[in-house]
Amino acid sequence: MRTELNIDKALAALADQPKPDWLVHWQQQGQQVLSQTAWPTRKTENWKYTSLKSLQGISWQAETPDAVADGIRFVDWQEISIDFVNGRLVNTPKLPDGVTLHRLSDCSEAEGLTFLQKVDSERAGFEFDALNQSLLTEGYWLKVAKDIQVAQPIHLNFISSGADVVTSTQVLVELESGARATIAETFSATAEARVLVNANTALYVGDNAQLTHYHLLLEEGEVRHIGRVTGSLSRFASLSSFHMAVGGILKRKDITIRHRGEGAELSLNGVYLPKGHEVIDYHTTLEHEVPNCTSSEIFRGIMADHGKAVFNGRIHIHKDAQKSVAEMNNRNLLLSDHAEIDTKPELEIYADDVRCAHGATIAQLDKSLLFYFQARGISKKEAEVMLSFGFINELLDALNDQPVQTLLRPLLATLFAQKQADLARHIL
Repeated sequence: MRTELNIDKALAALADQPKPDWLVHWQQQGQQVLSQTAWPTRKTENWKYTSLKSLQGISWQAETPDAVADGIRFVDWQEISIDFVNGRLVNTPKLPDGVTLHRLSDCSEAEGLTFLQKVDSERAGFEFDALNQSLLTEGYWLKVAKDIQVAQPIHLNFISSGADVVTSTQVLVELESGARATIAETFSATAEARVLVNANTALYVGDNAQLTHYHLLLEEGEVRHIGRVTGSLSRFASLSSFHMAVGGILKRKDITIRHRGEGAELSLNGVYLPKGHEVIDYHTTLEHEVPNCTSSEIFRGIMADHGKAVFNGRIHIHKDAQKSVAEMNNRNLLLSDHAEIDTKPELEIYADDVRCAHGATIAQLDKSLLFYFQARGISKKEAEVMLSFGFINELLDALNDQPVQTLLRPLLATLFAQKQADLARHIL
């Protein structure tokens, strides 16, 4: 991949930064793997429908933050907001008792190697892990101690800026047994940004712990975002994770959740809305490794203009995972004859006492419903906005936190209405 992706400037800047020997060794391992990893093409199964040409022809460089940008702000949530600019922590708010945030650069060798071991153990052959490892200068370990119930949501606010900047981030979220928390990760970019964001998140949910997680890719403009989210669920752990992707040139997120303890529960929902010539690609894998676990997955996409989306959802029931319950549903709406969706739901089952289902649909707006609205004095364009918004509104209504809905509804209304306020008046 080193031949096709020009990161020489970024690597040179990395070499000049002081860092402990154990981190240098880990970075060098990543650079070696990167040089040996083949560049994904249309002949690579996991990249069959997604071109990476937008990453080429640019000399990517590293950059430290010059100033703090606002990024994404929630209204009336009273969350703890932790800001990062180009992957660098720029503020350290006071955290509740039992909650700690460690920077990789502040860790002892033993702590740092534990962090890296946890990160490495969640890998599943994602091609851009080697890039993340090669350029990672700072990681963040957010831990919630045993039986701690965190009342305030924790907002990890990632902001990208600069020209031709590549950023690698790695977040490790760990809830010990009996803990409970809400974590929101938001990604945005300044108006002039031209960036490649390589962001990974690893979630560890301990015995009887509960995590509500939001992962919102809201960057607009000249942004390429590639990364993964992994989750490890222990006995009777509960994870509710919501994902959204809008804007940018290319967005690819791989999500892998492993049920490693009996009684674990997962709710995984997502929305993607490419327009213009944007490309959004979600690959999800649910690994049921032990008995008596449940998964529910719903992803919905709306493609407009020449927008393109890819959804590859896989449920893997291992041979010992008896009495698993897993359902996956992917629904897509095409608003243009030029829009495209490539959807591929998969079931791989090796146990005989399970209840599993999967399905995918692709449709256009119902002409009879458009006529119904028009017959009642609503313009065709306004009716299209209302019907499109209704297609994903069910998932927004299901969100646990009203401030997240308050953030996303106006954003999506503006997106559907193409900044024409009169077209969105019925959905705000």
